[in-house]
Amino acid sequence: MAVIAGRPSVHFEPDRTALLVIDPVNEFLHEDGAAWAMTKSTVRKNDVVAQLQRLTAGTRAAGVPVLFGPMAYTAEDYADGSLQRRTGINRLMFENRMFQAGTFGADFHADIQPQPGDVVLNPHKGTDVMATDLPEHLDRLGTTHLVLAGMTANLCVESTGRHAAEAGYDVTFLSDAIGAESLPAYEASIHVNFPLVGNAVIEVDDFLAAVAPSAAPADAVQVGDTVYGSDRGKIGNVTEVVPAAGDVPGYLVVPRGVIVDKDTFIPLDAVVHRAQDRVYINVPKLVIGKLPWGERPTADTARAKTGTPAAQAGPLYRSYAPTGIPAGRA
Repeated sequence: MAVIAGRPSVHFEPDRTALLVIDPVNEFLHEDGAAWAMTKSTVRKNDVVAQLQRLTAGTRAAGVPVLFGPMAYTAEDYADGSLQRRTGINRLMFENRMFQAGTFGADFHADIQPQPGDVVLNPHKGTDVMATDLPEHLDRLGTTHLVLAGMTANLCVESTGRHAAEAGYDVTFLSDAIGAESLPAYEASIHVNFPLVGNAVIEVDDFLAAVAPSAAPADAVQVGDTVYGSDRGKIGNVTEVVPAAGDVPGYLVVPRGVIVDKDTFIPLDAVVHRAQDRVYINVPKLVIGKLPWGERPTADTARAKTGTPAAQAGPLYRSYAPTGIPAGRA
């Protein structure tokens, strides 16, 4: 959950949210693209082109900035930068003459064109769009919530999401506006990786409903809200909301269900998004049973989770400091 001026935000506030569409280009999305033989199964499954078209139009209508993160390579990238030696995916693109600057393959798909007011980023040369001028634009826009869509799930989308999350952004993946080079790669990203490296995996309809001008967000979780994991797995309905009191953190109560056979006490600070009557927490449904949420929290259990203050922790790694220098020799 992103923190704005000292307070956590659980909403896609238009002035704090940005949509990044990664590589909506012909190489991936057009039947004449060099990668089409690999991507067509997931692109067709999710109807990615139509979804991205609808997503970008709805996002603009809500007043949320739309950014495009394309990929393109020039002769200098290979002759001077030796990018073909950097990674396996760079070698594959080099040998198959993919994403060459100025070609049909590197151009945006005809149905997903940037519009006035959109931002087209400098081309990325690897799988991480955060390595371009994206951070500068996010800083300029005041963005705290970054929403990701496009291509491909287990490469550019995942790399960018990981980096953005590590940089402190609230990262959301739109599962039905993302494709991959194979169905197994897509499924692993959507169901295994994204729910852990980001804050939530939701669908285009969920996001557009959350940012619609008519959406009037309520800050507080309400009794009756439906709770979903970061993998969109339904956990249950809220039966009680207990605010923080002194050193005891606030929490919500979800009664026992199929996955968890006892009541679940979910910390309020695990809630990262609330849209209409849907509440999303930042852990997948399937790990709920592995968390210590089977009892009402106390001040003691809350303190135990934060661990030892740095001044009291002592040597972190016995005789070695984190720099790798033996203790006492720095």
